[in-house]
Amino acid sequence: MMETINTTLFLLINATPASPGWLIRLAVFIARDMISIVPLLAVALWLWGPRQQISTQRHLVIKLAMAMAVSLVVSWALSLAFPHPRPFAEGIGYQWLHHSADDSFPSDHGTVIFTFAIAFLFWHRVWSGIFMLILGCAIAWSRVYLGIHWPLDMVGGFLVGLLACLSSQILWPGPGIKLFRIVQRLYRVCFSALINKGWVRD
Repeated sequence: MMETINTTLFLLINATPASPGWLIRLAVFIARDMISIVPLLAVALWLWGPRQQISTQRHLVIKLAMAMAVSLVVSWALSLAFPHPRPFAEGIGYQWLHHSADDSFPSDHGTVIFTFAIAFLFWHRVWSGIFMLILGCAIAWSRVYLGIHWPLDMVGGFLVGLLACLSSQILWPGPGIKLFRIVQRLYRVCFSALINKGWVRD
């Protein structure tokens, strides 16, 4: 039943030779490049921001890092427990972006971007979380549209991201706070020259 739904949804979304070339090129850009916002935004949140908000931003970065670690471990375990070939490996639909024929469930891209989006929704601001969720949906759509993932791979990524953020919140009062203090001390030692020049926040 689930396989039938998965295949039906995939064929409804997947691009065909009749699809507009500009839309396929846009999907390639979204699928391949938009995920880079995750490390860039995390670094920016740690290094810069209003003085009264920088501590809160850095808490978010550490919570996000913890959630990301949990999500990637869970994603790896699920891929071993429930191996599933990609659509093109089964000869279904059309493939528009090169990708190795490894297991597809859950989507690594989906797991990362949805973990990031849910973290922002939980610990930053509602509007930023909604924006990231929209971006996550765009990335999920693009990778299905280009024929390298099934729709349920993305649903799996969202659920793993949700579980990871809940786990990070549970761990925060103990290990999370300790990790934050360690990283903060290391940062102040390694970036002392830049901090003294005022290029980055203390």
